[in-house]
Amino acid sequence: MHRIRTVSVLFLLRLVALVSVQGAVAAPVAAKSKWQTLDGSAPLVVARGGFSGLFPDSSANAYGAALLLSVSNVILWCDVQLTQDAAGICFPYLTLNNSTNMPPSYKKSTYSVNGVPISGHFTINFTLKDLANVNLTQGIFSRSSAFDDISPLSTVESVFSQNSPPGFWLNIQHDAFFSSHNLSMRTFVLGVSKTVIISYISSPEVQFLQGIAKAFAATKTKIIFRFLDQSLLEPSTNQTYGSLLQNLTFIKTFASGILVPKTYIWPVDSGNYLQPHTSVVTDAHTAGLQVFGADFANDNVFAYNYSYNPVAEYLSVIDNGEFCVDGVLSDFPITPSEAIECYAHLGANASVQANALVISHNGASGDYPGCTDIAYAQAIADGADVIDCNVQMSKDGVPFCLSSIDLIASTTIAQSTFSTLATTISQLQSNPGIFSFSLTWSEIQGLTPAISNPFTSFYLYRNPLFKNAGKLVSLSEFLALAQNATTVSGVLVNIENAFYLAEVQGLGITDAVLNALQKAGYSNKTAKKVLIQSYDSSVLEKFKGKNYELVYNVNGTISDILNSTVVDIKTFANSVLVRKDSVVPEVGQFTSGALNNVVPILQSFGLKVYVQLFQNEFVSQDWDFFSDPTVELNEFVYASGVNGVVTDFPQTATLYKKNRCLTMSSPPTFAGAVSPGGLFGAMNPALYPPAKAPSPVLTISDVSEPALSPASDIVPAPEPSTPSVPAAPAPKSQNSARSLADSRSIFSLLTMGYGVLGKDAKNVGDEWDESVLVGKATFLVFFDHTDRCVLSGLPTTGMCHRRDTCNIHTTVPTLLPIEK
Repeated sequence: MHRIRTVSVLFLLRLVALVSVQGAVAAPVAAKSKWQTLDGSAPLVVARGGFSGLFPDSSANAYGAALLLSVSNVILWCDVQLTQDAAGICFPYLTLNNSTNMPPSYKKSTYSVNGVPISGHFTINFTLKDLANVNLTQGIFSRSSAFDDISPLSTVESVFSQNSPPGFWLNIQHDAFFSSHNLSMRTFVLGVSKTVIISYISSPEVQFLQGIAKAFAATKTKIIFRFLDQSLLEPSTNQTYGSLLQNLTFIKTFASGILVPKTYIWPVDSGNYLQPHTSVVTDAHTAGLQVFGADFANDNVFAYNYSYNPVAEYLSVIDNGEFCVDGVLSDFPITPSEAIECYAHLGANASVQANALVISHNGASGDYPGCTDIAYAQAIADGADVIDCNVQMSKDGVPFCLSSIDLIASTTIAQSTFSTLATTISQLQSNPGIFSFSLTWSEIQGLTPAISNPFTSFYLYRNPLFKNAGKLVSLSEFLALAQNATTVSGVLVNIENAFYLAEVQGLGITDAVLNALQKAGYSNKTAKKVLIQSYDSSVLEKFKGKNYELVYNVNGTISDILNSTVVDIKTFANSVLVRKDSVVPEVGQFTSGALNNVVPILQSFGLKVYVQLFQNEFVSQDWDFFSDPTVELNEFVYASGVNGVVTDFPQTATLYKKNRCLTMSSPPTFAGAVSPGGLFGAMNPALYPPAKAPSPVLTISDVSEPALSPASDIVPAPEPSTPSVPAAPAPKSQNSARSLADSRSIFSLLTMGYGVLGKDAKNVGDEWDESVLVGKATFLVFFDHTDRCVLSGLPTTGMCHRRDTCNIHTTVPTLLPIEK
């Protein structure tokens, strides 16, 4: 026990040191409007098994983290099980199979539990001494196992004495089962209450609570009746829990409160959408009973109405204007703590406390199909500062908004008559697609949009009832929509694939954007702010001198950036967009080490820094953010000081910017910064994630681009089919946009009848390795012996790719005419 306790203490001390700059845990903030709880006080946070959403339930780290990262009056929850020798341990289940490292050789039995045969390693088959070497593990397999096999099972007494919690809750789930095996839970509870201060005792069994009610009547311990599924029978009364819910005056005879599943309060239909709330809270309060809501977990099933934002779910039961529960039982106590102290009672007109821009990503694409009228309308309603249009070009030259040049990604075109247009264009993507320039705008308007579902492998889906809602909009329609939205301060227009569209399809996307902006009135200084974004510096050069903010998109993860690179970026951009892991490095879904210097370096040169991509689904966040998008936003906005965030869920980011904890001179620890790499101190060293190679440093050669040729000067090439020559291997450099950019200058040379020879070729006697057919011309391909820069794998359109880190522009190639 001493060894494990030391690990826990060291972890917590480290975490405290890292968040202590935010101040000590503050007392709950008094709300301006009265809490609608039974006694008018703020609702309580009950930490189920401690911080069991991250650490093994009932482990030392779980209890310690709950105390550190919750409201100051947090209550620790202990599910009590009895051993063969009547010791009470804190553990969530009757059997030890699922949440410990119990060896398979230990005794296994089958018993009837509430009439259902259950097999496993039951606690009643072992003495406390037998379990001395059994350690706790994470029992929910979708959660991290990195903290397994560290903490042993703990007795009720040791959990209380080691943590001295502000409140301690004992849940007795199976008194009838223990009684059938000659073990008395009543005797244990009465005995332990002499040395342990118990705040609450709960059970789903009426007879047990009636049996202890008198003994605790004169104490501060509150008796809580726990409701299970409404269709289940309560064993001692032989009534369903749904029936007992109709007789709260009977519950009041032995209990002072009830604990109900959250669906008792806000039911959901078969499609997982909220139904009107019930009257259970107000009915219980009328009967003089407190009400606690259960089953709250950031990685649990959400009603789609909450858009995967757990803070929104808590607010629905504590700040809805009609009722307020008296407490919530949560696996992630940090989130209800935030909801209570930082977000409750803000009001519709709450002022903004953070300056970072909220920039939509394809509109509110977390709730509706991206780049549709309904997605943009929702983003505006959600309070986005800037709404975005990722511009694509139709066959007839109409610029419109869509997440990808491949229509398959955002529409149901693959199931339409246009499916025969599918082709592979390796310059754009490796897999087959149906591309926007293959259809006219009229044809594209008739397509059915499809919502983005990036996490279907985790069975997480977005708003299925509206998965095909809305209609696609042209760039001009988008600009008009934004112009009429009084709450929107600007628009972001993203331009991709400009080289390909100009050189192969003869479509001038930059000119199309400039014309649309001018026609929509965005050229005058009184119009809304315009941000032009691209990963091609030559595209941004086209917009210089237009009173627009130019945003350079670093399309890949970087670990650092050279000062000389920043100076170069400043010649064509005012802002930079980077990925989240370029700011907060990660390994194995954990943050690792200190923050990168990317943000401070860029800002020190006067460049704004925007970060992408923020999503609410818990699987999109590192474990350090506790499956809470608000915690993640706080790390980037509050701790890293970025100038804006790009998000699929603008409402979550907008709400974050208004939270009152941002204005506190000494905010609570749960509202402070996360320590990158802080969780490694609590991990089992044998379960550390594998080391990860450092991301590249952004250099001048990475941001240099050849000039963009006017589309009118290019003879459109025939639409390509599957390449006759396999594509070259992808570059190892993570900044994949650079490899595409480098290849474009080669394309220009090849179309003019030139081959490219590495500068060292003649000196070392290297030879041409192969020939490639480009259109009607044959070109030779050379392998540079130094950089191994591969100009092979050319598709019929003439694009080529590099291998490893070879940079075409820095090798000073010699141009050699090639016979056709």
